[in-house]
Amino acid sequence: MNQFLDSLIQPPRGTSHCASPENVYARPGAAAMDVPGAPAGSDVAAIGQIADLQEPHPSRELGRGYKVRPWIYLAPNSETAIFDADGPGMIRHFWITLNEKYLRRVVLRMYWDGESSPSVETPIGDFFCNAPGYYGEMQSAAICVNPHNAMNSYWPMPFRKHARITLESQENETIAGIYYAINFTREPIPDDALYLHASFRRTNPLPYGEDFVIADGIRGVGRFAGCYLTWQQNNTTWWGEGEVKMFLDGDRKFPSICSTGTEDYFCGAWNFGTRTFHSLYAGCICIGPEKAGSRHALYRFHIADPVWFHQEFKMTIQALGWRTEGRFLPLQDDLSAVAIWYQSDPHAPLPPLPDRNGLEII
Repeated sequence: MNQFLDSLIQPPRGTSHCASPENVYARPGAAAMDVPGAPAGSDVAAIGQIADLQEPHPSRELGRGYKVRPWIYLAPNSETAIFDADGPGMIRHFWITLNEKYLRRVVLRMYWDGESSPSVETPIGDFFCNAPGYYGEMQSAAICVNPHNAMNSYWPMPFRKHARITLESQENETIAGIYYAINFTREPIPDDALYLHASFRRTNPLPYGEDFVIADGIRGVGRFAGCYLTWQQNNTTWWGEGEVKMFLDGDRKFPSICSTGTEDYFCGAWNFGTRTFHSLYAGCICIGPEKAGSRHALYRFHIADPVWFHQEFKMTIQALGWRTEGRFLPLQDDLSAVAIWYQSDPHAPLPPLPDRNGLEII
């Protein structure tokens, strides 16, 4: 932490910018220029966002320079860009908020340096450790979820030539009131810098005796950065006896890294004592009673303890509870996870997202 604070005394090595509804292309000296009631500026149309739909406008008596366009709308079943910038640069902070009922109905995608397929593709809530029904405030080194439904990412996101971020609505109606700010710097990026990647998986229900796959198909040179896991029980009693396994660089039947149990991997112990907690690198931010229908949410970020891979990476977790006579019970629960890692590009294709019904939490 002292090393991070020491960076405050270093002279600038680039320029600072912020993309938001008030300045969609983060142009210097071009924020807060909209006029209440006037057509949206050319930048808004060029990036693919729709014009302000609110009438009468709350700034109609104040005029230009006030709070004229702090939000955006998503058209039904459409994809909209919220970030489109040339590099080299680094996204350093990404803040966004929207109605919690859309957290699994809006898909977040990120593209680096002209990619045709995204490096990040997840429901927006899960990327920010904030799946609907699994809410918990958290203060970690990488993700913060603050009152009320304010989602913040501090994952560094370098790009050399270009970066693009989009939101896709899976709703049949217009989604209103999406607020965001993406703070980034334009600066030199080291030749060996790795790109951020994230993928989403869900299995509901998990087949009897099978492990849940958190990450797979990752090929290249990189570093696994962590995961966010949501878990809905379909059985009663304790659900977290399963081990986490990481398969590195040629591991096949047996992994190189194995935890002693679910709560142990997420840096807790003894069923978490039925308590939530959050820390810089790990936490259990939602935990229900040990009965069918309960929901739990956990995160673990490998920031202080790197998990490096040189060829490939896979991660699984067992779902185990207890049955009679002190025997383990393979569970058939509803599990979903976002895996986060850094690697050199090109990357292997991400797993396909479930459709709208497959994402829905009921």
